[in-house]
Amino acid sequence: MRMDVLTLFPEMFEGVFTSSILGKAQEKGIVSLSAVNFRQYAGNKHGTVDDTPYGGGGGMVLKPDPIFRAVEDLLGRTEQGTVPRIILMCPQGETFTQRKAEELAREEHLIFICGHYEGYDERIREHLVTDELSIGDYVLTGGELPAMVIIDSITRLLPGVLGNELSAVTDSFSTGLLEYPHYTRPVEFRGWKVPDILLSGHHANIEDWRRREALRRTWLRRPDLLERMELSPKERQWLEELQIDEEH
Repeated sequence: MRMDVLTLFPEMFEGVFTSSILGKAQEKGIVSLSAVNFRQYAGNKHGTVDDTPYGGGGGMVLKPDPIFRAVEDLLGRTEQGTVPRIILMCPQGETFTQRKAEELAREEHLIFICGHYEGYDERIREHLVTDELSIGDYVLTGGELPAMVIIDSITRLLPGVLGNELSAVTDSFSTGLLEYPHYTRPVEFRGWKVPDILLSGHHANIEDWRRREALRRTWLRRPDLLERMELSPKERQWLEELQIDEEH
């Protein structure tokens, strides 16, 4: 997979792209990551990429021409037959979720556009991008940090990136529920013991315990997620029992 980021601050990505999981994924040839300064496409000696908004108002607006030229240059170097998704990082966009990460992880090429200043010329939204994404209902100084979050989330889903392929499958939100509790050695720490069921070696009972605990954690912390889930009869029974336990 190839992911390109258009940004005014490519140096922000240097450590991110070469460290930890992302760095290893590139070393393995699973993903290709690059950060491109779209100021080089400004077309004037001052490298101007923004201007005052028509109609007045505070702040500066990113001009369409440098961003269009940058994207078109990347498209000219795209493998034949590949149609990239062009993603605008924007607080007005669709809220990024695990489901969206799974969807984008099936693509061959993604281009992220990171803005600054007051906003983008509307023609960028209308005639260039395929997606607009936000990582939450708040405003940051630029789109770089959200792009890093999304790239990390997508990369870890690609086959061969994680050491244990089941890790991504059982993550919080991947199953619709928050993830169950984890324990490791020692069995007892400061008087707190690992649940006996996890030491039993009975895999079916362990899986039931994990699913039930995931259901409990989701019900207590994110009950809104349960509204979108189709629960099995066993899970509905567990949920009723959990609710009764909490009432008493």
